[in-house]
Amino acid sequence: MTIEKIIEVVKDAGAIMLNARRPKIMEKSGHANFCTETDEKIQAFLIGRLKEVFPEAEFLGEEDGQDVFSSKMSNGYCFVIDPIDGTSNFIYEYRPSVISVGLLKDGKPYMAVVYNPYDELVFSAIAGQGAYMNGEKIMSSEALLKDSLSVFGTAPYYTELQERTFDIAKKLLPLCVDLRRSGTAAWDMCCVAMGRCSLYFELRIQLWDYAAAALIAQEAGCVVTDVEGKELSYTGATSVLCRARGVKEIPECFRQ
Repeated sequence: MTIEKIIEVVKDAGAIMLNARRPKIMEKSGHANFCTETDEKIQAFLIGRLKEVFPEAEFLGEEDGQDVFSSKMSNGYCFVIDPIDGTSNFIYEYRPSVISVGLLKDGKPYMAVVYNPYDELVFSAIAGQGAYMNGEKIMSSEALLKDSLSVFGTAPYYTELQERTFDIAKKLLPLCVDLRRSGTAAWDMCCVAMGRCSLYFELRIQLWDYAAAALIAQEAGCVVTDVEGKELSYTGATSVLCRARGVKEIPECFRQ
């Protein structure tokens, strides 16, 4: 199997997102945690097509109750799918929203594709082989934090984390040029990977949010850890801190 086949499938799934009209909205547990019929349609499409490409792989997806990491997913191959990362953006037509597909091999990131269909941007990576955007190699910025934008997520489904999130953001703001928030973790990490920003953080995201984008960022020279500097587990929810090449140290605002 080649990553080009995964990219082809993901781009076809992007057409579903672009052609969707007035999706039916369903709420899940947690504040402002939505799913649409388009999320479910894209996930079903991805699983169906990727099974044809790679029938021996397991699947973990955000929707339809397929969202629990099991021990058997630690061995062999497992696709981790977020059919729409940025569902609230999608509902309100606030760009971007992306499709994220990560492939784990024995519990470690192996291949990754993140696709923004609105701007026709395909980010991809294979472990040890670099990161690419539309086939061109990308590297994260070497600029210092003080000369860069930072981007963050508010972990909106976990209201207990709001106070600490905005305390960090308040302390981070004077250390960089300015802060941004897109509403999609995978896109934020890809923005760090391609040099638009130099730091991204969020205090809790799920495996399907980071499985693909973290590999892309790492292959672009970023350091991707939790906010304490520990290695990501690739088994479930975690905090994430993604630093470009120019951000050598974890800023003090992340230390409790």
